[in-house]
Parts: sequence; structure tokens; C-alpha cells
Amino acid sequence: MNPLNPKKLLLSKWTALTPVKKQKHFLVCRVIQPELPTDPIELVEVESVFSKNIQIIAWRDLQNDQVWRQGWV
Repeated sequence: MNPLNPKKLLLSKWTALTPVKKQKHFLVCRVIQPELPTDPIELVEVESVFSKNIQIIAWRDLQNDQVWRQGWV
């Protein structure tokens, strides 16, 4: 499990271990802020470097070592 802080995710680089449609390398392009400032951050937008497609995922999903690896591998 990768130790992560949601406040430091912006512009971090990630590699999907099982690429789909040549989408393997991703960049966190936005950390989605909750409606109430006291609520914790739950979602981030990741952008595919190859196709520029954007996906919204739970930032905690990035901690799964079997799906994501930090950096571009």
C-alpha cells in the first residue's frame, strides 16, 4: 500500500498496471474539493497522458499496489 496524502496528489504521476486502450500513464490534474471545507477529500481527476481522457476516481484507489504504481514505470 502506498502512503499518500490527498493534499499532495496534484500533478503526481501514476502508472496503471493493467492498461486499457494504451492508457497506462496518468497525471492527477485536479483534486476535487468537497462541498463543505470540513469534509475530507475523496475524489481526484486523473488524465491519461496518451489520449487526454479524464477519469474521476477515489484518491484512495491509488493506494492499491495491484492497480496503480506511483511514477511512470
